[in-house]
Amino acid sequence: MSIDHSKNIVEVKNVSFSYFNGNIVLKDVNLNIHYGDYLGIIGPNGGGKSTLVNLILGLLKPDSGTIKVYATSIGYVPQKATEAIDAKFPVTVYNVVSMGRFAKKGFFRNLDKEDRDAVDKALEQVKMTDYKNRLIGNLSGGQEQKVIVARALARDAQIIFLDEPTSGVDEASQEEFYELLDKLNKELGITLVLVSHDIDVVTREVTEVAAINRTVIYYGSSKEFIKEEHHDRLYLKGLKFIGHHG
Repeated sequence: MSIDHSKNIVEVKNVSFSYFNGNIVLKDVNLNIHYGDYLGIIGPNGGGKSTLVNLILGLLKPDSGTIKVYATSIGYVPQKATEAIDAKFPVTVYNVVSMGRFAKKGFFRNLDKEDRDAVDKALEQVKMTDYKNRLIGNLSGGQEQKVIVARALARDAQIIFLDEPTSGVDEASQEEFYELLDKLNKELGITLVLVSHDIDVVTREVTEVAAINRTVIYYGSSKEFIKEEHHDRLYLKGLKFIGHHG
């Protein structure tokens, strides 16, 4: 799919944020995310990664600076699907993915053929069609996360933010999940923003890296980030270095 990578889908300019206790979380953050990017946001716990995402999503307001989002639709995948859907609630996989259509067109309406086709297509894209009638609470952690991705696809999300999406997921399911993300980015041109504190996962999967520790320490290609890893460890103290197969 042809994507103009020169155009910004998100612009963050001179953004600072602190909580009510005066604790400064982010200071003078500047970051442009381009259409079609596969960006990894990496940094230590408490460094402001998730706060930056919440600011972009509009869940928090910056103390200063501006944030512009040009995407017509945004998807979000939390650390665990249960943060988005109560696993004890008797809702099927199909119902969860359908929520993406309601979010797109309004909750007080019935799904038409276009909506149903979009839900079916999203399920097929994440290879969860065979599970569409299963209760969300009866799935594995990796399967639940794919359903949340499908919900974003059903609403035609141009950009999807993923906050530590494979935390607690077994290694085989992690590999399958990241293969799915790679396909969505390369074949559908969906902009992806992966938040993690695992350097190995981020540099192995993404094309661009933004290293955040209260401000932007590094922003550029993942290949260059790897080259500088020996001194990056100094300011990214506490990040995980985990070996992966392949």
